[in-house]
Amino acid sequence: MKVVIIGGVAGGATAAARIRRLDEKAEIMVFEKSGFISYANCGLPYYIGGTIENEVDLTLQTPQSFYSRFRVDMRVYHEVISINPDSKTVTVKNLGTGEVFEESYDKLLISTGARPVKPPFDGIDSDRIFTLRTVEDTLKIKKYVTENKSKSAVIVGGGFIGIEVAENLHELGMNVTLVEAAQQLMSPFDSDMAAFIHAEIRKNGINLMLNTMVEGFADTESGINVKLKDKDTLNADMVVMAIGVAPDTALAKNAGLALGIKDSIVVNDRMETSHLDIYAVGDAVQIKNFVTDSDTLISLAGPANKQGRIAADNICGGDSRYTGGQGSSVIKIFDLTAASTGINERTAAQSGLAFDKVILSPMSHAGYYPGGKIMTMKVIFEKETYRILGAQIIGYDGVDKRIDVLAAAIRAGMKAYDLAELDLAYAPPYSSAKDPVNMAGYIIENIKNGVVKQWYYEDVDNLINDGGVTLLDARTQTEYSRGHIEGFINIPVDSLRERIGELDKNKPVYVMCQSGLRSYIASRILVGNGFDAYNFAGGFRFYDAVCNDKALNKKSTPCGMDD
Repeated sequence: MKVVIIGGVAGGATAAARIRRLDEKAEIMVFEKSGFISYANCGLPYYIGGTIENEVDLTLQTPQSFYSRFRVDMRVYHEVISINPDSKTVTVKNLGTGEVFEESYDKLLISTGARPVKPPFDGIDSDRIFTLRTVEDTLKIKKYVTENKSKSAVIVGGGFIGIEVAENLHELGMNVTLVEAAQQLMSPFDSDMAAFIHAEIRKNGINLMLNTMVEGFADTESGINVKLKDKDTLNADMVVMAIGVAPDTALAKNAGLALGIKDSIVVNDRMETSHLDIYAVGDAVQIKNFVTDSDTLISLAGPANKQGRIAADNICGGDSRYTGGQGSSVIKIFDLTAASTGINERTAAQSGLAFDKVILSPMSHAGYYPGGKIMTMKVIFEKETYRILGAQIIGYDGVDKRIDVLAAAIRAGMKAYDLAELDLAYAPPYSSAKDPVNMAGYIIENIKNGVVKQWYYEDVDNLINDGGVTLLDARTQTEYSRGHIEGFINIPVDSLRERIGELDKNKPVYVMCQSGLRSYIASRILVGNGFDAYNFAGGFRFYDAVCNDKALNKKSTPCGMDD
C-alpha cells in the first residue's frame, strides 16, 4: 500500500507515524511545502518573546529523524499543486529546483491546515505587516524586530494568536496596541467572562481597542499607519494580522471534493472525503460539534492529532470514528489563565437550547494554605436534562486542572449535578476538600432540588427600577461602603436573623454578597422565615468586574454603581 500525505505538522505527521506503527510494509510519502514537517505551532509566539530561546526547540521532528524512526519519506519544500482523483495521482512541484512531477497513491490524506486571513485592505502587502502560522513566519517576525529595533506594534485581532503575540512583543519592551473589531476578545468566552481577560491585558500596559475596525494601511518614513474607522490613525513600527484563519482547501476544491463551511472539506466520522480513498484531517476539515451536533470548524492541535490517528487507522483497514470536537482550550495571558470547553451562552442561545448557568468564585486551593488565588468559574447546562453544555474558567492557579475535569464530564455525558459526586484529589496546596468542580455541582444540585433560585447580572437594571422587590447586600458594612449597587440596602448576613423584621415579607428579596456564598446563606435564612429569596450568580466581585469593563469600553461610568 502506498500512502501520500499532503502536509505535515499535527494531522499529517501524526497520521504518518500511526500508519507506520500499524503497517511496517506501507510506502509512506509526505509532501510539505514549508521547510518544517513537524513543529510546535502553539509555541511560535513564545519564541518571538524569548521564553523559548532556541529555534531548534520549535522543531519536533526533522525529515531525517522521522525517516530514521519511521522510514517515512518526508519531502520538505515540495508543494502539491493538484490532486487527480481519477488517475489516483498528485502533481508535485519541488520548490527548490522547480521540477514538477506526478506521484501515484493508493490512499491519499489531505492535511493542508488553514491559512491566515488577510482582507484586501489598502496597503495589506506592506513588508511591515506580518502573519503568524509557520516557523518561517516566526523567524521573519523575530528577525524584523531584532534588526529594526522595533519599539511599537499594532496587533489586529484578539484571539489566541493575537493575544499571545501582543504579550510576547510587550515582554520585549515594545509599546503594543491590540485592536479588535468585536466587543470582546476571545470569542469562546461570554462577554462577562471576557471582562477579566480585558482587565489583565490593560493592567499589563497594552493599549486595548475594542469595537474598532481597521480600514487600511500606509507605509510612512517612521513606520506604518493603521487606518481605523471613526477613530484616529495609529502609527507603529510593525503590524501583526491575527484576525483568524480560513481552511486552506484550494487543492480539494479543484479536485472536486465536497466542501462545507468556509470551503472546508466535508468528511464523515472516519475522516473520509466525498472521493474514494481520499481522507482529510485538521484545520482544513468540517467536523461535528460534540455538544450541539452541528457542523463547525475547530482549529486546534488536539482535534487535528486525534483525526490524524483515526484516519491512519482507517487507511490501514480499521474502523475508528471521530465523535466531534468541543473546543477545549486554554491560554496564558500574562499571569492569568483562561480556559473553556463546550459551548458558551451565545452559542447555546443560537442553537435554540434552553439553558441555565452557575457562576462561582472559588479558591484555587485550601484557603488556610498560603498562596491560594480566586478563580471565576462558569458552568452552562441544559435546563430540563441538566446536560453540561460548556464551561469557562479564568484565574491564576488550577484553572487547567478544573477545565479538563469539566471537559471529561461533557464527553462522558454526565449530568451537571453529578459534578458534586466526583472524587477528586485533595491536599491543601492543590485543592480544597470541596473542589471547585464539586462546588459547581452542589450549586446545580441545589437549583435542581429547589433549594436555591438565582438571579443574574443582566437582571440588575430592571430590578433597580422595580419598586416591588427588595434588594439586599449581605456583605459587611465595610465592604458595602467600599462600593455597592445603587438601591441595595445593607444587612450583613450575620445580623440578618436579628434584623429580618426590617424587610417586607410581601416583596421578593434579591440578595448579593461578594462571591455568592454569604448571599446563598442569607437566601436560606430568608426562605426559612417565609420570604421569597433569590441569590445573585457570581457575587459583587463578578458584577464589579463586568461593569468596570463595560465602562472602559464605552468610556462611561460603571453601571448602577454607588460609592
